[in-house]
Amino acid sequence: MEGATLAKAWDAVRTGLRRDCGARTFDHWLKPIGLGRFRAREATVEMVLPSAFMARWVESHFAERLTLAWRAAGCGVRAVDIVAGDSAEERSVYALPAEVEAVEPEAPVVAPASGCLLDPRFTFDNFVSGDANALAASAARTLAEGGAVLFNPLFIHGGTGQGKTHLLHAIGHAFRRRNPQANVLYMSAEKFMVEFVSAMRAKDTLSFKTRLRSADLLMIDDIQFIAGKGSTQEEFLHTVNEIMTSGRRLVIGADRSPQALEGIEGRILSRLSMGLVADIKPADHALRLAILQRKAAAVEGVVIPADVIEMLAHRIANNVREMEGALNRVVAYGQLNGRPIDVDFAQEVLADVLQASQRRVTIDEIQRRVCAHFDIRQNDMVSARRARAVARPRQIAMYLAKRLTPRSLPEIGRKFGGRDHTTVIYAVRQIEKLRGSDADIDKDVRSLIRELES
Repeated sequence: MEGATLAKAWDAVRTGLRRDCGARTFDHWLKPIGLGRFRAREATVEMVLPSAFMARWVESHFAERLTLAWRAAGCGVRAVDIVAGDSAEERSVYALPAEVEAVEPEAPVVAPASGCLLDPRFTFDNFVSGDANALAASAARTLAEGGAVLFNPLFIHGGTGQGKTHLLHAIGHAFRRRNPQANVLYMSAEKFMVEFVSAMRAKDTLSFKTRLRSADLLMIDDIQFIAGKGSTQEEFLHTVNEIMTSGRRLVIGADRSPQALEGIEGRILSRLSMGLVADIKPADHALRLAILQRKAAAVEGVVIPADVIEMLAHRIANNVREMEGALNRVVAYGQLNGRPIDVDFAQEVLADVLQASQRRVTIDEIQRRVCAHFDIRQNDMVSARRARAVARPRQIAMYLAKRLTPRSLPEIGRKFGGRDHTTVIYAVRQIEKLRGSDADIDKDVRSLIRELES
């Protein structure tokens, strides 16, 4: 096989990566990859990134995906070596042996039946604790210690990107480190469902049941995805019963508490509530700042000013994972463009992220914050009461909904007890007028906007 053939295979691999990973992820992280030298003896091809930071990031996030994609291409590549260095053109990709033995595409690599693949990035050492996640983090460490099971199962719930999956992987790492021979199994609820259905179709459910029920530590994430799946829920219930009855450890992750899960049988919810239910609240400003400072300190050779970290912690408040991704993006763009990192550069690079983050304020959140601020009931937002103590906060909430969300006037009216859009218009104009003449009203509105945007 000539070098041109390898380059053609790389084009096909890139096309598949862009399709599977999405255009944004591909353009940010995978598009800059260059094709380096091919080492025939090891059947390894070099994947070249413009900087050491990007090489480390791609290595930790995409090494396995790249390897599988190359193997599936059937061009003789069995492994990848992700390095930082010169561009593909400068490394002379075509300086290859004249022929490389072609091989058939290999089957994807899967985790052994007795264990699972845990993300090496997600350990207790790099999990930053704060008030928002203290209970969940403490419970996770306790369960991973390997002593007597004080609670079973451990149910960790929190919104997307707040760290629950990190904690599940950290439990697996710590438990396996203390018990090297332990059978640790982690999977998403979606994978549980897919594998169970596949086993039923293959008439081999016994192997599936045996693999899960023999786990010393079983962790199933995003359990909300089995809602409404009758046969899957039945198998899940039997698995939960088997693990708990035998005294082995069970950890469940979800985006909400057991009581708030819809479409899941009461028998399952009852068992999931028997142990310890620990929630992860949205990270407050102090925790977001600590997470970013830890991340920034781990980036070698790059100066990330404190005001950039402060800006990210303030502007991206809803999702820790997205906030960390924003920091990675700023660092990568700075290295690619040879520009020093400052607030203006970060805002330029993250314009779409910052704009999207601002749009995520919801009417429900506005109503909750306004009710708490004025010490009124949530029902007052949708009631017909016209007392000023209720009507004025309701008008402020409508004003904030118009200003901070992309919702239309009729949509806003429906969220406030089915009111007409003209009522919303009146409320907006009234609050705008009062802000210019009533210092207390203006102060209340400013305070609420700061809370909602932080």
